[in-house]
Amino acid sequence: MENNTQQNSSLVHALATTVNEEDGRYLNEHLGHVLSLRLTPALPQDMPASELSEVEILIPFVNTRIGREEIDAMPRLQLIATRSTGYDHIDTGYAAERGIAVANVPGYGETAVAEYTFALLLALSRKLRRILTRQNGTSIEELRGFDLHGKTLGVVGTGAIGLNVIRIANGFGMQVLAYDVRKKHFMAELLNFRYLPLPELLTDSDIITLHVPSLASTYHLLNRQNLPSLKPGALLINTARGTLVETEALVEALDNGILSGAGLDTLEGEEFLQAGDISAPDLQTDEQRKLLELYHSLQQRENVIITPHIAFASKEALKRILDTTIENVLAFLEGRSSNLVTPKAMVH
Repeated sequence: MENNTQQNSSLVHALATTVNEEDGRYLNEHLGHVLSLRLTPALPQDMPASELSEVEILIPFVNTRIGREEIDAMPRLQLIATRSTGYDHIDTGYAAERGIAVANVPGYGETAVAEYTFALLLALSRKLRRILTRQNGTSIEELRGFDLHGKTLGVVGTGAIGLNVIRIANGFGMQVLAYDVRKKHFMAELLNFRYLPLPELLTDSDIITLHVPSLASTYHLLNRQNLPSLKPGALLINTARGTLVETEALVEALDNGILSGAGLDTLEGEEFLQAGDISAPDLQTDEQRKLLELYHSLQQRENVIITPHIAFASKEALKRILDTTIENVLAFLEGRSSNLVTPKAMVH
């Protein structure tokens, strides 16, 4: 699906990438009066330079890498309005150097991701993957799961999603521990959870769930040094970012029985893994080949559930993404600030 609105010299040239027809219609309906909006399922990297040279506003998704090369290909670019909360797929430092504003969608999936976290957790705790693929002769004992009631949940990150996870955990009768560099003491009292340093949380939790952004300070937050300290048989849920977990250390923890299972909606190097072809090793770096091998190892395990970074994708959350993105673009064009993560620049 590719589309262009009627050209008008008074309209700002915009490009929305990796967008489907339904979302494209919605964006056009609400922005077509101010934008000459090109809609494409493609990535900027796959588009000819002539189609990028006029772009003033870029509306990408989280799977669209916007680095120096992509920014340089759009010399008139003034705003990157990403349809996501995270913006680690954008070189924000270079964007700021170029005077390009970056806006995100800070809140849309608080309930969707929290609910999906428990979907993964319940699937693991009740061994649903093994039940659904069981062979003749599998005993009931082999399919026996465990209650969440009374278990200790360690929540890493108490932003909007983490707090919603804690609310749900309270409904299951779980004990909740939390780690965050920015503590919310009032919410801890209100929702009956305790903050602990990360090492203590890892030691004391039956289940660990990750809800922090991808930053330099959170890269490999769980790694070969601290994963062995987990309570033996713990579960790990990651619906945040793949870079939070050192993949090789995760596989070792599963091999050694430190982890009894993992629910992974995101994986380290997932951009490559989604497009990678293990039959074409000449197209891969050593690091990428290693990640592919680890990924295939994880796929084969009955105690691991891998989903395609879809925790956010409820109908309601996707509409909130579009509505906030539309507001971000309109605010920018009107000279207002809306969810900017780099200094403001104005379309001329």
